Amino acid sequence: MKPLSSSSAGADLGAGGAVLAFDVGGTDMKAALVDGAGAIRALERRHTPHDGEHTAEAVVAAVAELSARFRAEHPEIEPRALGLLVPGHVDDVAGVGIFSENLDWHDFPFRDRVEEAVGLPVSFSHDVRGAGEAEHRLGAAAPYDDVVVMAIGTGIAGAIFVDGKLYAGGGMAGEMGHSRVADGPDCACGGRGCLEAVASAAAIARRYTAASGRAASGAKEVLERARAGDQDAIEVWESALDALALGLSHTVALLAPQAIVLGGGLAQAGPALFEPLTARLDALLTFHRRPQLLPASIGEDAGVIGAALRARDLLATRTPLEAGA
Repeated sequence: MKPLSSSSAGADLGAGGAVLAFDVGGTDMKAALVDGAGAIRALERRHTPHDGEHTAEAVVAAVAELSARFRAEHPEIEPRALGLLVPGHVDDVAGVGIFSENLDWHDFPFRDRVEEAVGLPVSFSHDVRGAGEAEHRLGAAAPYDDVVVMAIGTGIAGAIFVDGKLYAGGGMAGEMGHSRVADGPDCACGGRGCLEAVASAAAIARRYTAASGRAASGAKEVLERARAGDQDAIEVWESALDALALGLSHTVALLAPQAIVLGGGLAQAGPALFEPLTARLDALLTFHRRPQLLPASIGEDAGVIGAALRARDLLATRTPLEAGA
């Protein structure tokens, strides 16, 4: 048994319904079985299946396969709902993945298809909004009513909380990664100079390879090369910091958050990210409220924890008969 707190900085769901939770990202997906005491009894990470225009179907198949295996391996646990998070433009209310430029799906009815495949009620939302809810309830964003939780990984997006409530904007809010901050490069969304195309972890590695002709496994390796004096790496890293600061300044001007919590792979850079980014943001702001820049505290399991929380929320809104009580 793996308690949530063992990998998530003290996060604890407490007692509640047993649920399945899935966090699908552009690169990897995570699956968990959470028992009634709030402990993760099964946890698996695997590559997100990519199958062109059939990727959404492949994701549903992976969710069904993992759900069946978790239930077979833990017959003593009876999950009563499932939480599913996916990237891209998501309509939470309709249960539809509207569009994902990285995973090539359009208007896919995820909630209905997973409910059919698994036989459980499904809560469906955006991957970053779900992880942001976990941070806001249980992590670094918890002390703040007005806060943005921003993930910098394969892409860039954020969860926006105003007066303590998540603002989804019909599924369109929080797409900071697709605000224009530079003249280039081209972005997968069809735009040019988007923040995501300049400063996401994937973009940093991609831009370094293009500039130097030398492959880099990820942003971490680019940062290591920058520290070692590689001029191409220095230029790519510095330009990513400039773009991030500019993007955050727009968020601050619009929303005046008390804090901005940064998660995702790039946030693992620690002081190498937060110190220069704070200085750059401060230099761009004038009369604006200066938010605290904080690292996400729950860790890499924030998405599955958020999915589990949403699945439990779904149970709480259903009648006893609907919930199987």
